[in-house]
Amino acid sequence: MTEEYDVEFVEREDRSARFLVRGVTPAFANGIRRAMLADVPTFAVDTVRFVENSSVMFDEQLALRLGLVPLTTPPEGEFGEDDVVTLSIDVEGPATAYSGDLVSSDDLVQPAEENVPIIDLKDGQRLEAEADASVDRGKTHAKHQGAVAVGYRHLQRVDVVGDIAEFDDPESQIVRGVIEDDGELVPTSEFDHDLSQRYPGKELSLEDVPNAFVFHVETDGSFSVEELVTRAADTIEARATDLEDAVQL
Repeated sequence: MTEEYDVEFVEREDRSARFLVRGVTPAFANGIRRAMLADVPTFAVDTVRFVENSSVMFDEQLALRLGLVPLTTPPEGEFGEDDVVTLSIDVEGPATAYSGDLVSSDDLVQPAEENVPIIDLKDGQRLEAEADASVDRGKTHAKHQGAVAVGYRHLQRVDVVGDIAEFDDPESQIVRGVIEDDGELVPTSEFDHDLSQRYPGKELSLEDVPNAFVFHVETDGSFSVEELVTRAADTIEARATDLEDAVQL
């Protein structure tokens, strides 16, 4: 029998989003989180060949910085596990070399952000190099981790029980994430995470909604949040299929 999941976005931008998923267990929610962090392949610089480096930094330090520049990753099917894309850079001081100075051999694989500083070059200094970018996963190296932040919390439901006693002092009731109020999803940041500000003078009941989790996801620009979540789900499906095939042998 096919499971039915209900997904609703609370906040949505290209590189960050907060969305509610209903109908999943805590184990499945954690599986999706781990897949987004560790199992989705991305491009990243793996090998650097220096033609000239007269800056104040060693080759190894610059290679590390180049390896941490996020690169856009095309849809699966457009690349293979053994594919390599070459990026070149040639900047002469006085100037700052940025990620946007990297020139790619493939239009589909580009620096995800143009303003990442690589090195500040003084007068007479030069950086010229070629870098090979390859595909791998976050569980192999953090530079291949397309998700920079992934977390989830239980959706919490708020019910107004009644009014607080006339002479009782109102107390702050801090909660973080997203609450459900009469079917409405409300980020707690809208009332400074303090329920007493949204419901002044009210006695409240707060409980976790079973099998409903609010995910907060940010990417490094390798792809959008929607692509990241979809690819993570695909990796879980692929592993489940592999296990099913192995059991049937």
